[in-house]
Amino acid sequence: MLTCITQSPEETAHLAGTIGKIIREGTVICLDGELGVGKTLFVRALARTLGVESDVTSPTFNLMNIYEAACPIVHFDLYRLNTEEELEDIGFYEYAEAQEGIVLIEWAEKFPDAMPADRLTVRIDAVSAEGRQFTFDAVGEKSTALLKELDGLVNHSR
Repeated sequence: MLTCITQSPEETAHLAGTIGKIIREGTVICLDGELGVGKTLFVRALARTLGVESDVTSPTFNLMNIYEAACPIVHFDLYRLNTEEELEDIGFYEYAEAQEGIVLIEWAEKFPDAMPADRLTVRIDAVSAEGRQFTFDAVGEKSTALLKELDGLVNHSR
């Protein structure tokens, strides 16, 4: 587990950009936290680091957006879903279990049993008006290696 605190949207974007520099295809990142805490800001900064030039928005109503970059980025927002059966309807498992691209899932905590076995979970909590606490946890070999690399980068720069 790794905990980081950012004090501004710019620091949050920098943290996401750091992950963007080390992330590999086949990675799944689950983003949890209250409405308005910065999940989409985090996704936007990560996507920009990976080369996405188009507008990165929350797929709250679309449920899924796909962005072209160095590799495809699939961005899910599960907020409006109520049952795991709806995940099947939107093709969630096809993308979440693929080894190509990067999958980013907002509101993953709604369906914990449906999340891939190998994933990096990022819990975002507001600690002040602009301050955010990021708690990273990894399950699986690939995500554990990513978290270890991130921990080295974040703790080395302090």
